[in-house]
Amino acid sequence: MRITPLDIQQKQFPIKFRGFDMEEVYAFLEILREEMEELLRENTSLKEQISIIEQQLKEHKTIESTLKDTLITAQQMIDAYKNNARKEAELITREAELNAENIVKQAQEKIVKIHEDIVDLKGIRRHYKEEVKRLIESVIRAIEFDSEREGETDRYEKESRVESL
Repeated sequence: MRITPLDIQQKQFPIKFRGFDMEEVYAFLEILREEMEELLRENTSLKEQISIIEQQLKEHKTIESTLKDTLITAQQMIDAYKNNARKEAELITREAELNAENIVKQAQEKIVKIHEDIVDLKGIRRHYKEEVKRLIESVIRAIEFDSEREGETDRYEKESRVESL
């Protein structure tokens, strides 16, 4: 059974012969009642504070849980971004290597083509040189032939003159 301050205040003791001094008993009961009221108020206040603190603790645990989840999610996002960046860098590197290989291949093909063109041009130059040489030789033969004919014509003329003389 719980005793309240009101129970203490209303408590009556039977009076017996040679009993306690009633004034002291009632004074003590009054002090006891006041102390009990103070303790009950303090107890109620502490229970309210405990309730508030428990609510705050619950809120802080919820916030902590949310922060942990947020940090985990952020870390996962960072890891995903790193992986994506790494993959993208690898892809860019591969593309650059392929482009470089294509450029080198095209350059080599151009070099081969240029060498072929040089060989063809050398052949054409040699052909034209031979043609020019043949043409010059033809012209020289024609001049020589013409010179020979002139020499014969001059001889016939001389002979004809001599004979006509």
